[in-house]
Parts: sequence; structure tokens; C-alpha cells
Amino acid sequence: MDGLLVDSEPLWTRAEIDLAAELGGAWSDQLKAAIAGTRLDVAVPAILEHYGHPTDPDAVAWASQFLLDRMVGLYAENPPLLEGVTDLLAAVAGAGIPQALVSSSYRLLVDAVLAHGYGPFELSLSGDEVTHGKPHPEPYLTAAARLGVRPKDCVVLEDSAAGVLAGEAAGCAVVAVPSVAGVSVLETPRTAVRRSLADVDLELLQALVSR
Repeated sequence: MDGLLVDSEPLWTRAEIDLAAELGGAWSDQLKAAIAGTRLDVAVPAILEHYGHPTDPDAVAWASQFLLDRMVGLYAENPPLLEGVTDLLAAVAGAGIPQALVSSSYRLLVDAVLAHGYGPFELSLSGDEVTHGKPHPEPYLTAAARLGVRPKDCVVLEDSAAGVLAGEAAGCAVVAVPSVAGVSVLETPRTAVRRSLADVDLELLQALVSR
């Protein structure tokens, strides 16, 4: 969702900059790359540790709520769809291929984005609805199971290193469209790297699945 479907990464960065200021520091692009695509239960302790703050449950809960509250407000600004999204979703839907939105974000944030009418999606799965978040394969294995399809017949579209690892570990083909500076992805026969979703079509998806 974030950084691939909608251009929400600048909004997350605004929230993270505000959190960094609360913690007495300046936001780090290196830290941004390290936590991209991870759930808050992974990202927040890393942020606190980076700025030399305790990572006890109370501190993590406070920082997590700070980011969530900030993002709910920012999502009201209706984050725009990224390049190529509309055409690709329409092409996949037109081919009768079911689509799922699998995000590391919390359900309240996923719902805040989907409330703007983005889609169509057969289902959505949020980071707080699985036991293990990306880079663990559970999110994509769960989504495939709910769609009633084999993971090897799925293509995961991702912008983060954690998401790419999750898709590959689940046995899916992957298209990576890195959106955060410092994120690099190694191409393989079943993992392609593209500049944007405007460079992705049904022919590429089919080729990746068949390999």
C-alpha cells in the first residue's frame, strides 16, 4: 500500500520527522531505508534505539501511538495513487485475476486509504492481522490461502526490501518498485525490478509466473 499503491511515503516521512523531533534528533534517510516495509512493532523499537531512547513496552506504545495518530490525520489528505496504478489494476481486473492488498500498516490505516475508493481488491490484509510481519512470508501465504490460489501462481508487487523478501520466501514471483532511497533489490528469474508500475503489464506478470 504505502509507497506503491498510494504516494504515502512522504506522509510517513512527515510523521517520522515529527517523531524524531520529539525524540530530540533529526530524521535519518539511512534509518528510513532500514525500516521501510516493516510493521510498527519492528520499526518503532529501531527508531527509539537509533535515537538512544529506551525500547521498553511503554516507550514503544507511546511512539507507535504518536505515529498512528499523526498518520490518520495525514491520510485525510487523500494520498494520490502512484504512477501506473490505475492502468495496471484495471488490466488485471479485466483479465479476471483476483487482487489482494497486503500491507504492513495497521488496519485502521489500511481502511483510511481504502475509504478513498482505491481498488478493486478481493481482500485486504493488514500488518496487525498476522502473527509475523514482512519479511516473514506469513502475510503473502495468508493472502494466497484466502484467495484460494497457490503462492507460486501469484505475483507480489512491492516497494520495500522487507516486502520483496516476504514475497520470495512465500514462493511468489515478485515485481519490485523501490520507493525509498537506499533500497536495492537483486533481480532473479522470478523477481523483476522496475522504475514504476507504469513499466509493469500483464505480459511481465505472466512471464514471471511461468518461470
